[in-house]
Amino acid sequence: MEPDNSAADRGESIALMEPLIVSEGSKRRTELADLALELAAKSAGFRRSLPDGVLAALASLVRAMNCYYSNLIEGHDTHPIDIERALRNDYSADAGKRTLQLEAKAHITVQKWIDDGGLRSRATTVDGLTEVHRRFGELLPDDLLQVDDPESGEKITMAPGALRARDVKIGHHIPVSPGALPRFLERFETAYARLGKTDSILAAASAHHRLLWIHPFLDGNGRVARLMSHAMLLECLDTRAIWSIARGLARNEAAYKSQLMACDALRRGDLDGRGHLSEEALVEFSRFFLITCIDQVDFMERLVQPNRLRDRILIWTEEEIRADALSPRSGAVLEAILYRGELPRGEVARTTGTSERQARRVTAALIERGVLVSESPRAPLRLAFPARLAARWMPGLFPERTT
Repeated sequence: MEPDNSAADRGESIALMEPLIVSEGSKRRTELADLALELAAKSAGFRRSLPDGVLAALASLVRAMNCYYSNLIEGHDTHPIDIERALRNDYSADAGKRTLQLEAKAHITVQKWIDDGGLRSRATTVDGLTEVHRRFGELLPDDLLQVDDPESGEKITMAPGALRARDVKIGHHIPVSPGALPRFLERFETAYARLGKTDSILAAASAHHRLLWIHPFLDGNGRVARLMSHAMLLECLDTRAIWSIARGLARNEAAYKSQLMACDALRRGDLDGRGHLSEEALVEFSRFFLITCIDQVDFMERLVQPNRLRDRILIWTEEEIRADALSPRSGAVLEAILYRGELPRGEVARTTGTSERQARRVTAALIERGVLVSESPRAPLRLAFPARLAARWMPGLFPERTT
């Protein structure tokens, strides 16, 4: 980062970040459209295969997974079990771990706001992007708002939601001058705000790179870009937040970062589109992005196949019953909820074939273990997927904790 001597708009042309979308004339447009349609079909099929109660529980676990992998890309390793503890205000005594728990809690809070519709129709707007950055930053501890100037070693305090007022250099890329940010973000918003469904799916990758190319904030641009992509896919595919691009990007981090860097390249001749930047590089990143999304839908679908998920949960339940950690007939309750999505409390006794008093004991033990939740003492029972049980119930979702 250079000294704060260039907050003015240096007059860069907004054409410098074109093309913003792979053009209709691209010879590989059909290939990308086919991948977008495949993604839409797979995502819809996966969503329809699950009852509403399981969808809600899965979305909650995926938020922790998304947070874990997004943090990992930033070099911060906070296991979902620690993330889950932070959501219960159970923080580590270690100051460093506590800071990362607070960062993770901030991410989850913002993503839940997005999943609940807080960013609907605003994912690529200046207002929406700055609100994501502000909401996240306001929940961070002060030390995570300090940015180091690599040139001077100066500590700079970042204001949540504020566009950067300094020049920066990211690798070999020098983003536009601070004063030009409003113009470039206005063009960004115009390009992505009103697209059809297929174009919106295709644009998720393009918008992801172009936002990073603009680099509107002093820090946190990668996280904002991934949350924006999550919001775009949530809306145009109605994903119900039950799968995440972040896991795929983190597991292919070298390719992800290499592809992003390639998209900074200038147009390479008459066969490389008509914009200032390389359209072929944007096509390659879009292809990588869409294939990664498809792979993540396939992964989650394999993981929660109803019969296999049911078997894993019921095997765990029988083990807990034998260890006297759960009441007998707990499996009947879980099996009913897996099939129906939720179970009214008044039906627990009939489902278990026990008295009302014993039914309450069964329910209480399952709630205490964190595998059932309810919005109130009278509300229906729904399934939960605790992070600490993910290795048993959903093996491979994220690495097992070793310490």
